[in-house]
Amino acid sequence: MESTRQRKFARLIQKELGDIFQKELKEITGNHLVTITVVRVSPDLSIAKVYLSFLPDRGKNEKIELLRENIKQIRQELGARIRHQVRIIPELQFFIDDTEEEAMRIQKLLADLNIPPAPPEETEEN
Repeated sequence: MESTRQRKFARLIQKELGDIFQKELKEITGNHLVTITVVRVSPDLSIAKVYLSFLPDRGKNEKIELLRENIKQIRQELGARIRHQVRIIPELQFFIDDTEEEAMRIQKLLADLNIPPAPPEETEEN
């Protein structure tokens, strides 16, 4: 269960990282649209798990690796933006958010199910 403090801190990180990806890291993200779907912060606010989705979908594994290689630069940029609002600049961890892909896979499985209609119920007549 996340505290109010964790949620506020996560929203701040999400907003600032989104701005950093759009404006500062064009050379890393290239022509991909990077969306930060969710940020989960540890109770002590020292670790932030950032879940990302990419459009177009192809090449997302290479992009996430490129972001992980440049994590020091990203954290430094984040620190420059939020240093007056927080005590600790969290350690960042990037993950691919595959929630949408999983939902589409489940939807396809459900659509492919062949469920026979229920037999009509017999009524007793006395």
